Amino acid sequence: MEILNIDEPRKSLVNVKVGQGVRIFNFVNAYGCSIDDNSKVGAFVEIQKGATIGKNCKISSHTFICEGVHIEDNCFIGHGVMFTNDLFPRATRPDGSPQTEEDWTLVETFVKKGASIGSNCTIVCGVTIGENSLIGAGAVVTKNVPANAVVVGNPAKIIKYLK
Repeated sequence: MEILNIDEPRKSLVNVKVGQGVRIFNFVNAYGCSIDDNSKVGAFVEIQKGATIGKNCKISSHTFICEGVHIEDNCFIGHGVMFTNDLFPRATRPDGSPQTEEDWTLVETFVKKGASIGSNCTIVCGVTIGENSLIGAGAVVTKNVPANAVVVGNPAKIIKYLK
């Protein structure tokens, strides 16, 4: 993988490990992450430090992939998908002073090989989205999704399994 250090008005990629054939469109903010071979990242996406994206993935526009999110190979992430990484987010400490990195616990999320996440989904941290599963548009995922399951709704519930 190549490590990019680019800082342009239209694209910001800092310390990003990029594999062969990766396509990254304008207005992407990525830093300290890795994007493996032949993956495509749409416009207006943010990928934070420590996030990993596997091979042959498609990350659609306006998606937020925060620290602690790990997406395996051949995954589809629809437009406007939001991942979280903190179960108890706060801006300040009890005394009113701003929180720092030491004041919260990173909770990782795993998207397994071949999973597809529809547009405008919210993925609450700490879950594993199973291989080849399908998350319907607008779903809010709060629990693990088994392999080959189709889930929809808020909170997301299994409606069937793919064969």
